[in-house]
Amino acid sequence: MTTETQPQTREFQSETKQVLRLVIHSMYSHKEIFLRELISNASDACEKLRFEAIANPSLMGTDEPSVTLIPDAEAGTLTVKDNGIGMSRDEVIDNLGTIARSGTKRFLEGLSGDSAKDSQLIGQFGVGFYSAFIVADKVTVLTKRTDTDAVRWESDGEGSYDIQGADKSDRGTEVIMHLRDDEKEFLEPSRLRQLVRKYSDHLSIPIILKTGDTEETVNQAKAFWTRPKAELKDEDYQAFYKHLTHDSDEARSWALNRVEGNIEYTSLLYLPKRAPFDLFERDPRGGVQLYVRRVFIMDKAAELLPPWLRFMRGLVDTADLPLNVSRELLQNNRTVEKIKSALIKRSLDMFEELSRDKPEEYAEFWTTFGAVLKEGVIDDAGQKTRIARLLRFNSTSSTDDAPTVTLDEYVSRMKPDQKAIYYLTADSLGAARNSPHLEGFGASGFEVLLLTDRIDEWVTSHLHEFEGKTLTNVASAAADVASAIETPEKAAAESTFKDTVERLGKALLGKIASARVSGRLTDSPAVLVAGEFGLSLRMGRILKQAGQSNPFATLPVLELNPKHALVQRLKETTDDAAFADLAHVLYDQAMLAEGGELDDPAIFVRRINKLIVEGLAAQPKIILG
Repeated sequence: MTTETQPQTREFQSETKQVLRLVIHSMYSHKEIFLRELISNASDACEKLRFEAIANPSLMGTDEPSVTLIPDAEAGTLTVKDNGIGMSRDEVIDNLGTIARSGTKRFLEGLSGDSAKDSQLIGQFGVGFYSAFIVADKVTVLTKRTDTDAVRWESDGEGSYDIQGADKSDRGTEVIMHLRDDEKEFLEPSRLRQLVRKYSDHLSIPIILKTGDTEETVNQAKAFWTRPKAELKDEDYQAFYKHLTHDSDEARSWALNRVEGNIEYTSLLYLPKRAPFDLFERDPRGGVQLYVRRVFIMDKAAELLPPWLRFMRGLVDTADLPLNVSRELLQNNRTVEKIKSALIKRSLDMFEELSRDKPEEYAEFWTTFGAVLKEGVIDDAGQKTRIARLLRFNSTSSTDDAPTVTLDEYVSRMKPDQKAIYYLTADSLGAARNSPHLEGFGASGFEVLLLTDRIDEWVTSHLHEFEGKTLTNVASAAADVASAIETPEKAAAESTFKDTVERLGKALLGKIASARVSGRLTDSPAVLVAGEFGLSLRMGRILKQAGQSNPFATLPVLELNPKHALVQRLKETTDDAAFADLAHVLYDQAMLAEGGELDDPAIFVRRINKLIVEGLAAQPKIILG
């Protein structure tokens, strides 16, 4: 029975229009993926039916879930039909008329206009149902849930669609593609068999090819992860990965494990090559699929993996959870906690193996996911040391832009009398390499790790030591930092500059905690260092930018290079106003070198101009630097 006799025409959501145009015009070299996408959707519909039938068995009926391909050469149509959950009218509008998906805005912003590059981007995003328009100039959808009236949806993909009631009595969905004249190859049974075996052979749902009165199951119809490992080839794993994630790229590595004992489960983990769009969103959709006795339960079971492994993909199939398991039940379940712990260890095994056997690929992995993996140092105390061995850093001993230095390598190169692992945080690699803080350490032959990710400030606050060596920030005023680069000249200079540093403290009252002679500077006139027990200056800036207060805020210490001409001039300046101007210039220069902002840039410029003019007139040989 129909609930609506006249079709209603509706406009696609604006984002959907953009995606449709790109799908039609950019995916011409990957046409065949439409069948993979539609079969995958149909399989998902069958899995959802199984899940909902747990609570309501009447939904299932007597027929087993399946997907049927029906080529009709006379009509020029290819139909992908399933007897899965079906859709109501509202679900049709939500699922086919809009793209209600995390990352859509970022996806559209990432488009370049280059069809080759955009086709890869579309593949990464996953085109799903809209892929039908790659080969069809019109698509008709007939769908029905058991508990609602049937719906007919039709569009030519040009900006609008028609929706109305339909005469369909059986549950499920039919996607009828009216193929373009140059796409009739997809009506050939041999071509359809080849594509099913290439892309969808791993699905547990039977895929049936119906030609005339003949029906033929063309896939193995057995859950991929239940098949013997010995019969699985690399291309099988890759095909299942693409079905699971809709990623057009291949996985970097994978691990299939079957566990028997107190807990029985099978896990299949994949490490992707590319980052998802929502990797750094506030609420990323991480997690793996959960099955209970091969029945699909949920798509993103975030409870099975911690947030710092949200880029991992895969599934878990267990017999030790009830079929009606909910997210609330997963949150405080001992079985889930044991599986989660095992998945974490398995993931780290994969990273360690990649690092050991394929260092070049590990470097690519680190570039893509390293910042996320660092979160594990903060969140997982039990795995902190193991994760620390996987970290990669830039260093003063390496000229590469890519971070390649490990903590183990650093420790192996430490000087015999060196007590700490030295590091410096900065906003960029260039800023780190040119930082005044490195001058004394470089002159003394100490290697310093250069950390440029924002999260590094939190990582170093949780990773206090490695192999018995403390991690120490060279931008700190701590006594052990100063003592590492102590020089005989510094002790002598402290006496000579005693009055100068006292005057400096008064001139910069409220800006610095104190001033002192530095042993860490060889070229720069001055540098700001964080108080011994305060947060780093960079951490303070990050908190300020995020609108957060700094409960550990302390004033910095200003250190002077007694050999620098500008500092020598400061010492010789007797006029209080001129001394104050020069003191503020030193402070502002040091602040800029730290990547900080000046309170009043205009005053800084005036003071610099004044000093330059006076210097040129009175002492032309003095260089202000």
